[in-house]
Amino acid sequence: MPNERAMLRIENLNQYYGESHTLWDLELDVPKGQCTCVMGRNGVGKTTLLKCVMGEETTAKGKLMYEGDTDLTKRRLEDRARLGIGYVPQGRQIFPLLTVEENLRTGLAARSDGSRKIPERIYELFPVLKEMKSRRGGDLSGGQQQQLAIGRALVIEPRLLILDEPGEGIQPNIVTQIGEVIRRLIEEDGLTVLLVEQKLPFARRYADNFVIMDRGRRVATGEIAELSDELIKQHLTV
Repeated sequence: MPNERAMLRIENLNQYYGESHTLWDLELDVPKGQCTCVMGRNGVGKTTLLKCVMGEETTAKGKLMYEGDTDLTKRRLEDRARLGIGYVPQGRQIFPLLTVEENLRTGLAARSDGSRKIPERIYELFPVLKEMKSRRGGDLSGGQQQQLAIGRALVIEPRLLILDEPGEGIQPNIVTQIGEVIRRLIEEDGLTVLLVEQKLPFARRYADNFVIMDRGRRVATGEIAELSDELIKQHLTV
């Protein structure tokens, strides 16, 4: 029986890089209208998991069930965006020579309704993008570029937003702003969020649920209040 509360259900997921087995029989539910944080030491398969969900990596075995009955496993990357999945990869990947507005417009191609208008909600959530919409992406600070990358993912008005380390390498005040925007999107817009994040304070403050991975396997999961010092010591401390 599918979990009706799950926006995304990952079943028995396996993935390989050449001879290397990177994800092992991974099972994971991402509940609707909540933030689920994937955690783990470097190299355990967190980014690979997100790339499999988005179709950037092929899966050897398993299923990715979206909104109950849509199997994403064989869908092309652009089809997944049209189904309402927004993605902010690690390293942001904005276009440095395009303006802020042009960067946002690049996301519009994946809208399922064909609209070519940037939703006003983006500028409401990130006022700095409105102030700087004529400035080139490469001229923004790292934190502003991250806000732009999230804004570009939001122009399709997704139902599921996937973020890979949104707080990496940016100033603490912008990390806080991003966390607060995530909560607003969940509470005001009903968005579902799946993110990879190494920062424990961020996870504890903004996530509803956690998943810990180790060597390509899920080793612990629960509500964020259940993230104990023992689990942290066993699986997260370096």
